[in-house]
Amino acid sequence: MPITGQNQDVVDFNEQIALARLADRLGFRALWVRDVPLNSIDYPDPVGHLDPWVLLGALASNTERIALISGAIVLTLRHPLHIAKGAFSVNTLSQGRFILGVGSGDRPPEYAAFGRNPDERRDLYRDHWETLAAAIAMPSRVIADSAPEDSSEFYLLPRQSAPIPLLAVGSGGQSVDWIARHSFGWMTYHREPQAQRGRYSMWRAAVERTVPGAFRAFGVAMRLDLGNNADEPASDISLGYRTGHRALTDVLHRMRESGTHHVTLNIDSERRPARDIIEEVAAYVLPEFHR
Repeated sequence: MPITGQNQDVVDFNEQIALARLADRLGFRALWVRDVPLNSIDYPDPVGHLDPWVLLGALASNTERIALISGAIVLTLRHPLHIAKGAFSVNTLSQGRFILGVGSGDRPPEYAAFGRNPDERRDLYRDHWETLAAAIAMPSRVIADSAPEDSSEFYLLPRQSAPIPLLAVGSGGQSVDWIARHSFGWMTYHREPQAQRGRYSMWRAAVERTVPGAFRAFGVAMRLDLGNNADEPASDISLGYRTGHRALTDVLHRMRESGTHHVTLNIDSERRPARDIIEEVAAYVLPEFHR
């Protein structure tokens, strides 16, 4: 979210909330929210994204069952304790439906705007991850940047009944082994099928090297331009497919068979209303996977 057409920069967020309610009611598994702190003429996405914590709070209050996932909070440009507080808040409002996805950001000028050195992003990512992971674990532990000798110990409220899952979105400049060791899963972008199978094989090998026998999720973000003709074959577009719903079902079956556990559908609503696409996918595609 938000679900927009190409080059759309003005978004009706009341309509976005309505679409979220619809997706929740129809059985989609998750709503994903991006973190885009600043816009510029050099950044290809013109959409004025809401602050992710504000939008996640609204989604938590307007949905009942669907998971809420940040895809992804820019870990390097936010203090990890602020991120942890936001995660606790959304998880409480949603009654345990929140998954915290984090990334490193990829725009050097944006780093400069926040007083960060982009050459240090790998170290920043690891350091902030350590503090964040400790804060959202069970039991929660606050790692202070510094602590005077006479200071009391800090803790985070409201208390949680379970740890909040921490998901790596992209690589954050880290090795696959590091991600497998520290994250409950890895979310990556769409690639052609053979390349994606190789990516998954690399992921499974890293999991077996670092945490043998553990489950670690593998997810893919895929752009979807759903045609009116249900029998339209899948054709490649940037980061996804233009297709009818029957071929989409076949694509998703093949992705599941090759190791993908979760797919985000980045819906292109340029030619068809987003509501129609959501309803068609729910009617014909979801039953194949959500029995």
